[in-house]
Amino acid sequence: MHEAVIVDVIRTPSGRGKPGGALSGVHPTDLLAGVLDALVARNNLDPELVDDVMAGCVSQVGEQTFNIARHALLSAGFPEQIPGTTIDRQCGSSQQAALFAAQTVMTGLNDVVIACGVESMSRVPLGSSLAGADPSGELLAKRYPDGLVNQGVSAELIATRWGFSRSQLDEYSARSHELAGIATARGDFEQEIVPVFPPSSPPVTVDETIRTGTTLEGLSGLKPAFRTDRLAERFPEIEWKITPGNSSPLTDGASAALIMSAERAANLGLRARARFVDFAVTGSDPMLMLTGVIPATWKVFQRAELSIDDMDAYEVNEAFAPVPLAWCEEVGADLARMNPRGGAIALGHALGSSGTRLLATLLGELEASGGRYGLQTMCEGGGMANATIIERL
Repeated sequence: MHEAVIVDVIRTPSGRGKPGGALSGVHPTDLLAGVLDALVARNNLDPELVDDVMAGCVSQVGEQTFNIARHALLSAGFPEQIPGTTIDRQCGSSQQAALFAAQTVMTGLNDVVIACGVESMSRVPLGSSLAGADPSGELLAKRYPDGLVNQGVSAELIATRWGFSRSQLDEYSARSHELAGIATARGDFEQEIVPVFPPSSPPVTVDETIRTGTTLEGLSGLKPAFRTDRLAERFPEIEWKITPGNSSPLTDGASAALIMSAERAANLGLRARARFVDFAVTGSDPMLMLTGVIPATWKVFQRAELSIDDMDAYEVNEAFAPVPLAWCEEVGADLARMNPRGGAIALGHALGSSGTRLLATLLGELEASGGRYGLQTMCEGGGMANATIIERL
């Protein structure tokens, strides 16, 4: 087996995923092409050496349809012989892309792979791929006769089961914005962020989704986002605490990681910043679909023969505030090491891009703190989760 290493990983700033957002004027193909171009340029890499481009994208419809990975690499000026493929493992799509990329390197199939992701939620709104259709067939309806629920309701069920109060959720969310604001002011994201140049607009260089003035008092005034009379009747135990303030915002963004074999990186004179230690992916209860991060974490620890105490930092995607809080409680994690630069509640959750975005932030934190091991885990729609352990080199 070959060692798979991370040479570089970058991202765009996070833009608000609605009309008028900082990145809303950029076609998603161009958004992804921009990070692909920046990645090879700043590493002085001939794109002809890239064996494959693997991109995560969730809403593969409209401007994001027809294999956006291929269109983006061509838009970035890569040679026509470079292939690309687009992956949908919901919110973990680009984390899955990194896993697949590393696996092909480890087995010797490829030497140089770019794992990346994109989502323009301003131009391709969440749920566009459904277009009113029901993805459940008769057999799934028989297995779950009462019907499955959306992620917001799953978050409500988690908050109820773990007994998190509204104030706990809002306090955690305010923490996310505070930490992200501090990290931005300190320049922590400068190495990972590459600018975006929207047409007829100034360059975008900082995250638009961070609200540095967020307070517990301000969040407490927001109304629950997912309650309906029908759902309230179905789930009388829910107190309805999930609001836009303790959820990740709709976001535009793209990110990309340059993954190589250690041998090829050395031959090209490129410094490997980290290596992949191990991976895990698992399914989980689709009603509590966001809890998959817990068994995925136990699984990757068992595979790597490591524990939470070995991890110097962990990125747990903040799809909703109850997710990292429940994870932290179940695995016995140190809250201070979890999302120390803020998480998706502040930095945004551009679905298909979030996996490699978290990887960029995790690696940057390990390098700044001198930490050795980092864990990244991501809950995914439908009841799944990815977990990845990296080691800083």
